[in-house]
Amino acid sequence: MASTFSNLGLILQATGENSGTWGERTNVNLQRLDNAVGGIANIVVTGATTLAYTSNSDTTTYTEEAGRSATLVFSGTAGGTQTITLPNIEKQYLINNGSDSILTLTAGAGAATVNVAAGAKTLVYVDGSDEVVEGISATNAGGSNTQIQFNNAGAFGGSANLVWDGTNVTVGATGEVRFGDTSGGEYVGLKAAGTVASSFALTLPTTSGANGQVMTVDGSGNLSFGDISGGASWQAVKTTAFTAVAGEGYFINTTSGAITMTLPSSPSIGDFVSFIDYAGTFDTNNLTIGRNSENIQGSAADLTVSVERAANTLVYVDSTQGWLLTVK
Repeated sequence: MASTFSNLGLILQATGENSGTWGERTNVNLQRLDNAVGGIANIVVTGATTLAYTSNSDTTTYTEEAGRSATLVFSGTAGGTQTITLPNIEKQYLINNGSDSILTLTAGAGAATVNVAAGAKTLVYVDGSDEVVEGISATNAGGSNTQIQFNNAGAFGGSANLVWDGTNVTVGATGEVRFGDTSGGEYVGLKAAGTVASSFALTLPTTSGANGQVMTVDGSGNLSFGDISGGASWQAVKTTAFTAVAGEGYFINTTSGAITMTLPSSPSIGDFVSFIDYAGTFDTNNLTIGRNSENIQGSAADLTVSVERAANTLVYVDSTQGWLLTVK
């Protein structure tokens, strides 16, 4: 009787056959068994891939074949969805998809296939009839009430109110995303309004912002940090003549002598400049406010401030009245 082959392609030698090479064939069998039980095959995915496997090979020399290995580790950057064809034999495989592709595991023309997402790990088996079946169900992934687990619909812990679709996590029914404090006793929660006119997303800023800034939105959901509008941006103490910038406030120190603050050129309605007598010396060393070709209080003349501890704001209105003092 001639030699036959097992499901794993092991050489089943007939009694009295292969004299002188029986031991070599036995070693091939042992190596094939070793690979099937504990072998690891590293496979680079570049596109559709059929794993090497020879079912009936009567040989005295062992050749390692990926399709016989117990564990299949995939890598590569082919992207998209790639078909991986497994040998159509009764066998299980531990799959580690380290590539960036979705892997569709098939064993031939059968209807049953298994998709393995990029970065995912799973256990599958082939039934020998062209079918690939997932051996570990996502509905029985283990875990506990303190651990994240998924069901086969992508929900966490069996709850339909917390669902992951592979890209986004959705918290349903105005549920909160909670950030606990260091003690774990209190938290800060974020949730959607009870009624939203239409769905939208807010994109966080690319930087952490500067001290005193506030978060604003551009109307398209993009958040950014900006300065608070409406108040003066106060500057360091001024001790020499300078040209003011609209929207800024100035502490002016005339201890060493009179100072001229020149108003901004080409102002627009609503532009303002604020000032304060830093050292209480405006009465001895005056502050002169240079009009810079615009009127001040309706007059084409510079303004002299000679009151100790004076503080005021000038707001521009138009070319007729020019800069107006908010307090007189």
